[in-house]
Amino acid sequence: MEDIEAIALLQDPVRRRLYEYVAARDHEIGRNEAAEAAGVGRTLAAFHLDKLVAAGLLETASRRLTGRSGPGAGRPAKLYRRSGAERGVSLPARDYRTAAGLLAEAAETAGLDDELRAAARRRGRALRAEPPPAGMEEVAALLAERGYEPRPDEDGTLRMRNCPFHALSERFPPLVCGMNLALLEGLLEDVPDVGVRMDPRPGHCCTVAVPSKNNQD
Repeated sequence: MEDIEAIALLQDPVRRRLYEYVAARDHEIGRNEAAEAAGVGRTLAAFHLDKLVAAGLLETASRRLTGRSGPGAGRPAKLYRRSGAERGVSLPARDYRTAAGLLAEAAETAGLDDELRAAARRRGRALRAEPPPAGMEEVAALLAERGYEPRPDEDGTLRMRNCPFHALSERFPPLVCGMNLALLEGLLEDVPDVGVRMDPRPGHCCTVAVPSKNNQD
């Protein structure tokens, strides 16, 4: 019921705009910025933001935005970022996460890494777009549809702010990250001048998509 109630909060259009704005940022957001982005007053934005925090959809931090400290520096500002918690609803109740965890545990114990990567690569090929994406912008749009939330670096590398397999990758990193890489290899196999490789960083997916000239191990 908690997941249903949390997701139901997003039915309010102002609350949904605030959540989407904060969730899409790579940094923590203050109330003034969020209010301006949503087109509402600061007091109303604060009310809705704190509702989202109470529901576990956002998290908070405190920091002085001036960068100063000591007397006269002002009070720390309340900042918001997307929560790392996952929310999902299945009616009637289904427990696919436990099943996925058991399957991953069995695959890891049996040493089925190669077989899993081969299956993931086949699935990626089956999910390929027709016609294939042309250029990194279309690749980014395709990855966004798959839930990866890609963001470009200055050199054109697409780093993923979200891993669709996050819960499993934390428990079985080599197995699940290898599966993820193989899935993307299959998905982008027929895209010219684009490759994928491992490049794990905190708060990001373990894989990146790169222009082929940067696709170096």
